[in-house]
Amino acid sequence: MAVEKHINFFEIQKACERPGCPLCRIVSDRAYKYIDNTLFEHVADRGFRALFRAAGGFCPFHSRGLVSFRDGLAVAILSRDILEDRINCFEKKLPWRPKGRCPVCAEKENIEREYLDFLCGCTGDSKEEKELREIFLSSDGLCAPHYSGLKKNVPAWIKNFQEQKFTELKKRLDVFIELSAYGRQGEFAQLSEKDQLVWKEAASCLNENIE
Repeated sequence: MAVEKHINFFEIQKACERPGCPLCRIVSDRAYKYIDNTLFEHVADRGFRALFRAAGGFCPFHSRGLVSFRDGLAVAILSRDILEDRINCFEKKLPWRPKGRCPVCAEKENIEREYLDFLCGCTGDSKEEKELREIFLSSDGLCAPHYSGLKKNVPAWIKNFQEQKFTELKKRLDVFIELSAYGRQGEFAQLSEKDQLVWKEAASCLNENIE
């Protein structure tokens, strides 16, 4: 697949310029836009309202983000539908169970697949593909969950870069743990600030950052 400079290319470029997993950054930004567009455009859409209601609304994580949006009327309309279903179950003494998935979670999976496929398609020698590889290789790389999402047919350039990153991270954790022992405070103090905080880096690497 030839890589061209369309929105995926530029979004990866922008995300790679910032700390952390670039795909986590893209997913977070796109999820925010998805919710914003949903509140602005789809509240009057009966088909979307039915799907949203069947899913029981957004999942707890994405529901918490609703308080940061200014469209109170849209949130009120969507929330009323869900609350009505809950009240009906309470009155009938029945357990309430959603019959669908959080729309944002479903969109998140689509975004992840789109960008992982885009990266995996970067295997040629065109100017654009070389530039994309250079951009990605200068970043912090993918978190472990997103790298696992590549599953198979991972290009060698991604595999080598990512697995070297993970190996180096493990070595730095070994040093951090060893020098955290009692009596080794002086040696620990000689570590760089980055290596003294490597545990934070590891936590981010092992968990998708969808804040």
